Amino acid sequence: MPKLNSRRVDTLLEDVIGCRWSISVLRAVGGGVHRPGALERHIAGISTKVLADRLRQFNRAGIFERVQFPEIPPRVEYRLTSFGKKFLKLLKAAEKLQAELDQNGRN
Repeated sequence: MPKLNSRRVDTLLEDVIGCRWSISVLRAVGGGVHRPGALERHIAGISTKVLADRLRQFNRAGIFERVQFPEIPPRVEYRLTSFGKKFLKLLKAAEKLQAELDQNGRN
């Protein structure tokens, strides 16, 4: 797990999650879609360039690990790190809060 300072999570939320595609990529990898091509097919509307940028950003932030297999043709997969799994819990908590707000708004 990367060393965290007091601003680390704030910075991640601003820099990593700030892109509209970040949540979709995080959800997809957390849900078991690991290969870039599969992610591109799974996330409707995302471009190859944006996906590559998001994967690189999550990897640099220590949320994803990039696993490269020594095969021909080359195969790469992205997986949540232990820190990434904890970070995904933030997303799930936000989704739960939104569901509660939606439920309360209907009453």
